[in-house]
Amino acid sequence: MIKSVDNYPVSTLFNIEAAVVYNIPRYQREYTWGKLQWDTLFEDLLENDPSYFLGSIICINQSLDSLKIQELELVDGQQRMTTLSLLMAAIYKCYGNLELTLDMPQQIELYNLKNKLILKNSPELTRLTPQVQNNNQQDYFWVLKQAGILENAEHISNAGNRRVLRAFRHFCRRIDDVLYQATDQLAALSELIDKVNTATLVKIEVASHSDAYTLFESLNNRGVPLTAIDLIKNKLLAKLESDDAGQIDKHFNNWMKVLAYLGDDYGIQERYFRQYYNAFKPELKHIVSVPVATKSNLIHIYEKLIANDASSFLKTMMVHANLYAQIIGNKEVPDNPKLTGLLSSLENIQGVPSYLLLLLLFSKQETLELKSEHFEKIVTLLIAFFVRRNTTDTPATRDLTKIFMSLSDEATKLKGDAIYDLICKSLVNVSASDEDFIKGLSGNLYDDNKAVCRFALCAIEESVMTRESTVNLWAIEGKQYVWTIEHIFPQGDNIPESWVNMIANGDKELAQTYKQQYVHYLGNLTISGYNSTLGNKSFEEKRDRTNRKGNPVGYKNGLYLNSKLASETSWSVDKIKNRTELLVSKVVELFKLPSI
Repeated sequence: MIKSVDNYPVSTLFNIEAAVVYNIPRYQREYTWGKLQWDTLFEDLLENDPSYFLGSIICINQSLDSLKIQELELVDGQQRMTTLSLLMAAIYKCYGNLELTLDMPQQIELYNLKNKLILKNSPELTRLTPQVQNNNQQDYFWVLKQAGILENAEHISNAGNRRVLRAFRHFCRRIDDVLYQATDQLAALSELIDKVNTATLVKIEVASHSDAYTLFESLNNRGVPLTAIDLIKNKLLAKLESDDAGQIDKHFNNWMKVLAYLGDDYGIQERYFRQYYNAFKPELKHIVSVPVATKSNLIHIYEKLIANDASSFLKTMMVHANLYAQIIGNKEVPDNPKLTGLLSSLENIQGVPSYLLLLLLFSKQETLELKSEHFEKIVTLLIAFFVRRNTTDTPATRDLTKIFMSLSDEATKLKGDAIYDLICKSLVNVSASDEDFIKGLSGNLYDDNKAVCRFALCAIEESVMTRESTVNLWAIEGKQYVWTIEHIFPQGDNIPESWVNMIANGDKELAQTYKQQYVHYLGNLTISGYNSTLGNKSFEEKRDRTNRKGNPVGYKNGLYLNSKLASETSWSVDKIKNRTELLVSKVVELFKLPSI
C-alpha cells in the first residue's frame, strides 16, 4: 500500500534538481488557511530550532517514467504546502526589495529559492499547482509573478480580497517587520530561509486513491505518538516511584487531577505548561534557565524541574492547574461571579497570552495585596487591550509573550493599585491608536478575524441587555454556537436574483463587486439564532421570518442589533457603510483604554 515514507527537510521536498511537481486535485477544498494558521506557521519557524517538524503530507505517485517530470497528487497537506510556497515567495520578494548588492553565496541562495517554486529546466512550470476553486490557481500564479518568480500570469479581479494573495502580503509584512528590527537584514533573511529549508515534513507516497483512503482510515483509527505531556508524565512518575516507592497510584491520581483541571484539550494542557514556566521563570532560574518555553524545549525544561524535586513539582502543578482552570473558565472563581464572567469574555476575545500574567497574580494574590476589585479592573483592561490588539495586530503576535513575561516579573515588586497602574501604563503604551483601531474595525472584519467580529457584535448587544432581557449569546449546542453571525447581504457565491436587483439594480457584475468589497463589513452583519433558515432569502423574508409558532426569528426578533433592520424596507451599500460607522463607534466606546 505505502510506496515510501520518509521525513524530509523542505529543501528536499522542493529540490531544485528534481523534476517533481505537486498537483492538488480539483476535488480538494480550496485554500482555507487564514491569519491564525499563517502566524502559527511563521512563529513556529522563527521560535524553534532548525529541523522543526511541520507535520505530514500524503501523495499519490502513479508516475512510471522516472526520467520525465514526476507528478505527485497531493491529497493531504495541501494547506501546509501552499502556505509554505507562499512564504517562500514572500521571502524572495523581500530579498528583491532590499536593493542590496549580493555576494556570490547570497546570489546562489536567491537562485535556489526561486527554483524551489518553479522547475529549473522548465521555468514556466510551478513546483506546486493549486486546485482551481475560487481562483486559487490563478491567484497563486499571480503571486509568483508579483514576487518576480514567474514571468507570465493573469490577474483575476478582486484577487486582493481572496486568501492566496492576502497570505502572501501578510507574510511580506511579517518579514518586513523582522527585517526592520534586524541589524543585518541579509543575515536575518538568510536565517529565515534556513529555518524554512531545514523544517521537516513526513512525505508518505501511496500508489492509488484506494491506498490513500485506507491510509487515512488507518491514521485516524490507530494509536497516536506520545505527546510532550505524555513524556512529562512518564518522567515524573518514574522519578516519584524511585523517590517514593509503593506510592505510584497516589501520584498517578494527583497527576490526573492536574489534567482534570486543564481539561481534555491537548493544546490547552501544553499551553499551561509553557505559560507556567514563562510566568515563574525568575523563580526557576536556579533550576533551569531558557529565555522562553516553546514547544521544542518544553520537555527539556520539565526534565530539569522534575529532577530537582518531583514531589514538590507535582504539588505545585496541582495548585497552579486549579488556578489556571479558573482563568480559562473550567471552574468558577470562588465567590466572584463577576470576575468569572469577565474571564469568560477574555477567553472569547482570545486573550490567551495574558494568562501567564494572571496565573502569577492569582497565585500570589495575598502577597501582592490584590483584592477582587483589582482583578476585575485588570481583566477589564485586558479585554479592551485584546479587542484592539486582535483587530489591529498591534503589538505583534511574537511580542506578546515577552510583554506579559516582563509584566509578571515587574508585578512581583509592587503591591495592589500599583500593579494595576503598571499593567495599564504598559499596555496602553504598546496598543494601537484609536485611528488604527477604527480602520481595522471598518474593513472586512468578518473575513480578517471572525473571533473579533463575533465578540464585537455580542458586546454591542450585551451592553444594552437588562436582567429581564439577558440572552446567552455564547451558548453552545454540540460544538456550535446557538447564536451565529448572519450576513444581511448574503456571502454565498451565487447571489440570488432578488439581491442582485436590490443591491445593484439588476447588474450581476456590480453585485459581485459589492459582495467582494462589503459583504464582510460589520454593518452587513448581525446575530441570529436561526441563521440556517435565513441564508440567501430576500431582505424582506429575512426581516419578517417567523417560526412555526409565529414568533419572529428574523430581524424582528427583538435584538438591539436588529432594531433598525426591523423597520428597513431595503438594503444597500450606503446602508452597509452607515451601519458600519455606527457599530464601529459603539465598539470603540465600549473598549476605550484608560488615559495615562
